Amino acid sequence: MSQGYQHPETAPGALRLHLNENTSGASPKVVQAVRALDAEDLALYPDYGLVYRDVAAHLGVPESSVLLTNGLDEGILLAAVIAQKRRPHDGQPEAVVILPAFDMYAITSDACGVGVITVPPGGEYRFPLDATLAAITPRTRVVFITSPNNPTGVRIANDDIRAVARAVPREALVFVDEAYHDFCGDTMIGELGTLPNVVVGRTFAKAQGLAALRAGALVAVPETLDAFRPVIPPYSLNVAAAAALRAALADTEYLTWYVDQVRRSRELFYAFCQRHGFTFWDSAANFVLARVGEHATPLTAALKARGIYIRDKSGDPHCPGCIRVTTGTVEATSAALNAMEEYLCAAR
Repeated sequence: MSQGYQHPETAPGALRLHLNENTSGASPKVVQAVRALDAEDLALYPDYGLVYRDVAAHLGVPESSVLLTNGLDEGILLAAVIAQKRRPHDGQPEAVVILPAFDMYAITSDACGVGVITVPPGGEYRFPLDATLAAITPRTRVVFITSPNNPTGVRIANDDIRAVARAVPREALVFVDEAYHDFCGDTMIGELGTLPNVVVGRTFAKAQGLAALRAGALVAVPETLDAFRPVIPPYSLNVAAAAALRAALADTEYLTWYVDQVRRSRELFYAFCQRHGFTFWDSAANFVLARVGEHATPLTAALKARGIYIRDKSGDPHCPGCIRVTTGTVEATSAALNAMEEYLCAAR
Protein backbone atom coordinates (compact mmCIF):
# COMPACT_ATOMS: atom_id res chain seq x y z
CA MET A 1 0.00 0.00 0.00
CA SER A 2 1.39 3.39 -0.95
CA GLN A 3 1.69 6.17 1.61
CA GLY A 4 -0.10 9.49 1.34
CA TYR A 5 1.53 12.46 -0.35
CA GLN A 6 4.50 13.72 1.64
CA HIS A 7 4.50 17.53 1.64
CA PRO A 8 8.05 18.78 0.98
CA GLU A 9 9.57 21.00 3.63
CA THR A 10 9.28 24.75 3.09
CA ALA A 11 10.11 27.89 5.04
CA PRO A 12 8.67 31.43 5.02
CA GLY A 13 10.54 33.71 2.66
CA ALA A 14 12.59 30.90 1.10
CA LEU A 15 13.33 30.62 -2.60
CA ARG A 16 11.20 27.60 -3.50
CA LEU A 17 12.66 25.76 -6.45
CA HIS A 18 11.49 22.29 -5.43
CA LEU A 19 7.78 22.33 -6.28
CA ASN A 20 7.75 23.58 -9.90
CA GLU A 21 5.82 26.68 -8.88
CA ASN A 22 5.73 30.01 -10.70
CA THR A 23 8.64 31.90 -9.14
CA SER A 24 7.26 35.27 -10.21
CA GLY A 25 3.84 34.81 -8.62
CA ALA A 26 0.49 35.27 -10.27
CA SER A 27 -0.20 38.10 -12.70
CA PRO A 28 -1.05 41.45 -11.04
CA LYS A 29 -4.39 41.21 -12.87
CA VAL A 30 -5.11 38.00 -11.00
CA VAL A 31 -4.45 39.73 -7.68
CA GLN A 32 -6.81 42.54 -8.70
CA ALA A 33 -9.54 40.06 -9.63
CA VAL A 34 -9.33 38.28 -6.27
CA ARG A 35 -9.30 41.56 -4.34
CA ALA A 36 -12.41 42.69 -6.24
CA LEU A 37 -14.50 39.91 -4.68
CA ASP A 38 -16.97 41.28 -2.15
CA ALA A 39 -18.87 39.85 0.80
CA GLU A 40 -21.75 38.66 -1.37
CA ASP A 41 -19.39 36.90 -3.79
CA LEU A 42 -17.93 34.97 -0.87
CA ALA A 43 -21.34 34.06 0.56
CA LEU A 44 -22.84 32.60 -2.62
CA TYR A 45 -22.04 29.44 -4.51
CA PRO A 46 -20.07 30.39 -7.65
CA ASP A 47 -21.63 30.67 -11.08
CA TYR A 48 -19.32 28.89 -13.50
CA GLY A 49 -20.81 30.12 -16.77
CA LEU A 50 -18.14 32.70 -17.65
CA VAL A 51 -15.14 30.71 -16.45
CA TYR A 52 -16.22 27.67 -18.45
CA ARG A 53 -16.63 29.89 -21.50
CA ASP A 54 -13.15 31.37 -21.07
CA VAL A 55 -11.39 28.06 -20.38
CA ALA A 56 -13.05 26.38 -23.36
CA ALA A 57 -12.01 29.27 -25.61
CA HIS A 58 -8.46 29.07 -24.25
CA LEU A 59 -8.30 25.34 -24.97
CA GLY A 60 -10.05 25.62 -28.34
CA VAL A 61 -12.80 23.13 -27.49
CA PRO A 62 -16.56 23.27 -26.82
CA GLU A 63 -17.62 23.89 -23.21
CA SER A 64 -19.08 20.36 -23.16
CA SER A 65 -15.52 19.02 -23.51
CA VAL A 66 -14.27 20.73 -20.32
CA LEU A 67 -14.66 19.81 -16.66
CA LEU A 68 -13.11 22.21 -14.15
CA THR A 69 -11.47 20.63 -11.13
CA ASN A 70 -9.98 21.61 -7.78
CA GLY A 71 -6.45 21.48 -9.13
CA LEU A 72 -5.32 18.72 -11.45
CA ASP A 73 -4.93 16.45 -8.42
CA GLU A 74 -8.71 16.16 -8.21
CA GLY A 75 -8.83 15.14 -11.86
CA ILE A 76 -6.29 12.38 -11.17
CA LEU A 77 -8.40 11.19 -8.23
CA LEU A 78 -11.53 11.14 -10.39
CA ALA A 79 -9.76 8.97 -12.97
CA ALA A 80 -8.86 6.50 -10.23
CA VAL A 81 -12.47 6.48 -8.96
CA ILE A 82 -13.75 5.72 -12.46
CA ALA A 83 -11.16 2.96 -12.85
CA GLN A 84 -12.58 1.34 -9.71
CA LYS A 85 -16.17 1.78 -10.87
CA ARG A 86 -15.26 -0.07 -14.08
CA ARG A 87 -13.69 -3.00 -12.24
CA PRO A 88 -13.48 -6.26 -14.19
CA HIS A 89 -15.61 -9.23 -13.19
CA ASP A 90 -12.58 -11.45 -12.58
CA GLY A 91 -10.43 -9.36 -10.30
CA GLN A 92 -8.97 -6.00 -9.32
CA PRO A 93 -8.86 -3.13 -11.82
CA GLU A 94 -5.35 -1.96 -12.69
CA ALA A 95 -3.62 1.36 -13.31
CA VAL A 96 -0.44 1.50 -15.37
CA VAL A 97 2.12 4.08 -14.21
CA ILE A 98 5.32 4.75 -16.15
CA LEU A 99 8.24 5.60 -13.85
CA PRO A 100 9.54 7.97 -12.71
CA ALA A 101 6.17 9.58 -12.13
CA PHE A 102 4.14 12.04 -10.08
CA ASP A 103 3.30 10.38 -6.75
CA MET A 104 -0.43 11.02 -6.95
CA TYR A 105 -1.07 8.48 -9.71
CA ALA A 106 -0.14 5.59 -7.43
CA ILE A 107 -1.51 7.19 -4.25
CA THR A 108 -5.00 7.82 -5.63
CA SER A 109 -5.16 4.49 -7.46
CA ASP A 110 -4.19 2.61 -4.32
CA ALA A 111 -6.70 4.59 -2.23
CA CYS A 112 -9.47 3.61 -4.65
CA GLY A 113 -8.58 -0.09 -4.60
CA VAL A 114 -6.97 -0.03 -8.04
CA GLY A 115 -3.84 -2.13 -8.43
CA VAL A 116 -0.76 -0.19 -9.56
CA ILE A 117 1.35 -1.72 -12.32
CA THR A 118 4.62 0.17 -12.76
CA VAL A 119 6.76 0.33 -15.89
CA PRO A 120 10.44 1.33 -15.60
CA PRO A 121 11.70 4.12 -17.85
CA GLY A 122 13.50 3.53 -21.10
CA GLY A 123 17.15 4.46 -21.60
CA GLU A 124 17.79 8.18 -21.18
CA TYR A 125 14.21 8.38 -19.92
CA ARG A 126 12.75 7.67 -23.36
CA PHE A 127 9.13 6.56 -23.23
CA PRO A 128 9.13 2.72 -22.89
CA LEU A 129 6.40 2.03 -25.43
CA ASP A 130 6.95 -1.72 -25.77
CA ALA A 131 7.11 -2.24 -22.01
CA THR A 132 3.99 -0.11 -21.53
CA LEU A 133 2.05 -2.10 -24.11
CA ALA A 134 3.22 -5.32 -22.42
CA ALA A 135 1.92 -4.06 -19.05
CA ILE A 136 -1.61 -3.57 -20.41
CA THR A 137 -3.96 -6.43 -19.54
CA PRO A 138 -7.71 -7.05 -19.73
CA ARG A 139 -7.84 -5.58 -16.19
CA THR A 140 -6.26 -2.27 -17.17
CA ARG A 141 -8.67 0.57 -16.50
CA VAL A 142 -6.38 3.62 -16.63
CA VAL A 143 -2.91 4.42 -17.97
CA PHE A 144 -1.26 7.57 -16.61
CA ILE A 145 1.12 9.38 -18.98
CA THR A 146 2.77 12.72 -18.25
CA SER A 147 4.08 14.81 -21.12
CA PRO A 148 6.46 16.49 -20.54
CA ASN A 149 7.33 13.98 -17.87
CA ASN A 150 7.82 14.94 -14.24
CA PRO A 151 10.58 14.75 -12.98
CA THR A 152 12.57 14.34 -16.21
CA GLY A 153 11.05 17.07 -18.40
CA VAL A 154 11.23 14.69 -21.38
CA ARG A 155 8.51 14.91 -24.03
CA ILE A 156 6.34 11.92 -24.92
CA ALA A 157 5.62 11.60 -28.65
CA ASN A 158 1.96 11.79 -29.62
CA ASP A 159 2.48 8.65 -31.73
CA ASP A 160 3.36 6.72 -28.56
CA ILE A 161 0.26 8.01 -26.78
CA ARG A 162 -1.88 7.02 -29.75
CA ALA A 163 -0.42 3.51 -29.66
CA VAL A 164 -1.29 3.16 -25.97
CA ALA A 165 -4.80 4.53 -26.49
CA ARG A 166 -5.44 1.95 -29.21
CA ALA A 167 -4.09 -0.92 -27.11
CA VAL A 168 -6.05 -0.53 -23.87
CA PRO A 169 -9.34 -2.33 -23.22
CA ARG A 170 -12.55 -0.59 -24.25
CA GLU A 171 -13.35 0.27 -20.60
CA ALA A 172 -9.98 1.92 -19.95
CA LEU A 173 -8.93 5.56 -19.94
CA VAL A 174 -5.60 6.99 -21.02
CA PHE A 175 -4.99 9.96 -18.75
CA VAL A 176 -2.53 12.38 -20.37
CA ASP A 177 -1.23 14.81 -17.76
CA GLU A 178 -0.24 18.01 -19.59
CA ALA A 179 0.57 20.02 -16.48
CA TYR A 180 3.59 21.59 -18.22
CA HIS A 181 1.97 22.17 -21.61
CA ASP A 182 2.46 25.95 -21.53
CA PHE A 183 6.24 25.58 -21.61
CA CYS A 184 6.37 23.48 -24.79
CA GLY A 185 3.00 23.56 -26.57
CA ASP A 186 2.68 19.77 -26.96
CA THR A 187 -0.89 18.54 -26.58
CA MET A 188 -3.26 15.71 -27.42
CA ILE A 189 -6.34 17.93 -27.30
CA GLY A 190 -6.59 18.16 -31.08
CA GLU A 191 -6.82 14.37 -31.34
CA LEU A 192 -9.56 13.72 -28.79
CA GLY A 193 -12.21 13.33 -31.49
CA THR A 194 -10.47 10.23 -32.83
CA LEU A 195 -9.31 8.96 -29.43
CA PRO A 196 -12.41 9.08 -27.21
CA ASN A 197 -10.74 7.11 -24.40
CA VAL A 198 -8.09 9.83 -23.89
CA VAL A 199 -8.55 12.41 -21.14
CA VAL A 200 -6.19 15.39 -21.05
CA GLY A 201 -5.46 16.95 -17.67
CA ARG A 202 -4.39 20.57 -17.36
CA THR A 203 -3.41 22.73 -14.40
CA PHE A 204 -3.17 26.49 -14.10
CA ALA A 205 -0.72 26.24 -11.20
CA LYS A 206 2.53 26.32 -13.15
CA ALA A 207 2.56 28.96 -15.89
CA GLN A 208 -0.36 31.02 -14.56
CA GLY A 209 0.82 30.89 -10.95
CA LEU A 210 -2.45 29.71 -9.38
CA ALA A 211 -1.05 26.80 -7.35
CA ALA A 212 -2.52 28.01 -4.04
CA LEU A 213 -5.96 28.56 -5.56
CA ARG A 214 -6.24 25.02 -6.99
CA ALA A 215 -7.53 25.39 -10.55
CA GLY A 216 -7.40 22.54 -13.04
CA ALA A 217 -9.35 21.12 -15.94
CA LEU A 218 -10.08 17.83 -17.67
CA VAL A 219 -10.57 17.83 -21.43
CA ALA A 220 -12.19 15.00 -23.37
CA VAL A 221 -15.08 14.28 -25.70
CA PRO A 222 -18.40 14.94 -23.89
CA GLU A 223 -19.33 11.26 -23.73
CA THR A 224 -16.12 10.47 -21.87
CA LEU A 225 -16.57 13.34 -19.44
CA ASP A 226 -20.09 12.07 -18.69
CA ALA A 227 -18.45 9.40 -16.52
CA PHE A 228 -16.67 12.07 -14.46
CA ARG A 229 -19.60 14.39 -13.80
CA PRO A 230 -21.43 12.20 -11.25
CA VAL A 231 -18.31 11.79 -9.09
CA ILE A 232 -17.10 15.39 -8.85
CA PRO A 233 -18.43 17.68 -6.09
CA PRO A 234 -20.89 20.29 -7.42
CA TYR A 235 -18.81 23.37 -6.49
CA SER A 236 -15.29 22.03 -6.76
CA LEU A 237 -13.73 25.27 -8.04
CA ASN A 238 -14.02 27.99 -5.39
CA VAL A 239 -15.10 31.52 -6.26
CA ALA A 240 -11.61 33.02 -5.84
CA ALA A 241 -10.11 30.39 -8.12
CA ALA A 242 -12.79 31.01 -10.75
CA ALA A 243 -12.18 34.77 -10.71
CA ALA A 244 -8.40 34.33 -10.75
CA LEU A 245 -8.52 31.84 -13.60
CA ARG A 246 -10.48 34.18 -15.85
CA ALA A 247 -8.03 37.00 -15.14
CA ALA A 248 -5.01 34.75 -15.72
CA LEU A 249 -6.27 33.53 -19.09
CA ALA A 250 -6.95 37.10 -20.20
CA ASP A 251 -3.42 38.25 -19.38
CA THR A 252 -1.65 36.63 -22.31
CA GLU A 253 1.19 39.15 -22.11
CA TYR A 254 2.15 37.93 -18.64
CA LEU A 255 2.05 34.30 -19.75
CA THR A 256 4.27 35.00 -22.76
CA TRP A 257 6.76 36.84 -20.55
CA TYR A 258 6.94 34.07 -17.97
CA VAL A 259 7.31 31.28 -20.53
CA ASP A 260 10.26 33.20 -22.00
CA GLN A 261 11.80 33.54 -18.53
CA VAL A 262 11.56 29.77 -18.11
CA ARG A 263 13.19 29.16 -21.49
CA ARG A 264 16.09 31.46 -20.64
CA SER A 265 16.46 29.92 -17.18
CA ARG A 266 16.68 26.41 -18.60
CA GLU A 267 19.52 27.54 -20.87
CA LEU A 268 21.35 29.01 -17.87
CA PHE A 269 20.98 25.72 -16.03
CA TYR A 270 22.18 23.70 -19.01
CA ALA A 271 25.28 25.89 -19.25
CA PHE A 272 25.96 25.36 -15.54
CA CYS A 273 25.75 21.59 -15.97
CA GLN A 274 28.03 21.66 -19.00
CA ARG A 275 30.65 23.67 -17.10
CA HIS A 276 30.71 21.12 -14.31
CA GLY A 277 30.34 17.98 -16.40
CA PHE A 278 26.92 17.09 -14.99
CA THR A 279 24.46 15.06 -17.04
CA PHE A 280 21.14 16.78 -17.67
CA TRP A 281 18.07 16.13 -19.77
CA ASP A 282 16.63 18.66 -22.19
CA SER A 283 13.43 19.78 -20.51
CA ALA A 284 10.18 20.89 -22.06
CA ALA A 285 8.89 22.00 -18.66
CA ASN A 286 9.71 24.63 -16.02
CA PHE A 287 12.39 22.52 -14.32
CA VAL A 288 15.53 20.58 -15.14
CA LEU A 289 16.65 17.19 -13.89
CA ALA A 290 20.43 16.87 -13.50
CA ARG A 291 22.67 14.08 -12.29
CA VAL A 292 25.21 15.56 -9.88
CA GLY A 293 26.25 12.25 -8.35
CA GLU A 294 27.50 12.32 -4.75
CA HIS A 295 26.72 16.03 -4.51
CA ALA A 296 22.92 15.55 -4.65
CA THR A 297 22.18 15.36 -0.93
CA PRO A 298 24.87 17.70 0.45
CA LEU A 299 24.19 20.26 -2.28
CA THR A 300 20.48 20.22 -1.45
CA ALA A 301 21.29 20.68 2.24
CA ALA A 302 23.78 23.49 1.56
CA LEU A 303 21.22 25.41 -0.48
CA LYS A 304 18.53 24.83 2.14
CA ALA A 305 20.83 26.42 4.73
CA ARG A 306 20.85 29.51 2.51
CA GLY A 307 17.07 29.56 2.14
CA ILE A 308 16.99 27.95 -1.32
CA TYR A 309 14.99 24.75 -1.74
CA ILE A 310 15.65 22.30 -4.57
CA ARG A 311 14.48 18.68 -4.89
CA ASP A 312 16.88 15.89 -4.03
CA LYS A 313 15.74 13.00 -6.25
CA SER A 314 18.61 10.68 -5.38
CA GLY A 315 16.31 8.59 -3.18
CA ASP A 316 14.30 7.58 -6.24
CA PRO A 317 15.89 4.41 -7.65
CA HIS A 318 15.12 5.67 -11.14
CA CYS A 319 16.90 9.01 -10.57
CA PRO A 320 20.18 8.07 -8.88
CA GLY A 321 22.37 11.03 -7.97
CA CYS A 322 19.85 13.49 -9.37
CA ILE A 323 18.42 16.84 -8.35
CA ARG A 324 15.43 18.60 -9.89
CA VAL A 325 15.46 22.38 -9.94
CA THR A 326 12.59 24.70 -10.91
CA THR A 327 13.71 27.07 -13.66
CA GLY A 328 11.37 30.04 -13.32
CA THR A 329 12.46 33.65 -13.51
CA VAL A 330 16.02 34.35 -14.60
CA GLU A 331 16.57 36.19 -11.30
CA ALA A 332 15.54 33.20 -9.18
CA THR A 333 17.47 30.71 -11.30
CA SER A 334 20.60 32.87 -11.24
CA ALA A 335 20.45 33.11 -7.44
CA ALA A 336 20.29 29.32 -7.16
CA LEU A 337 23.09 28.77 -9.67
CA ASN A 338 25.34 31.24 -7.86
CA ALA A 339 24.77 29.38 -4.60
CA MET A 340 25.46 26.06 -6.32
CA GLU A 341 28.70 27.41 -7.78
CA GLU A 342 29.84 28.50 -4.33
CA TYR A 343 29.03 25.10 -2.87
CA LEU A 344 31.00 23.31 -5.60
CA CYS A 345 33.99 25.61 -5.17
CA ALA A 346 34.01 24.92 -1.42
CA ALA A 347 33.56 21.18 -1.97
CA ARG A 348 36.66 21.08 -4.11
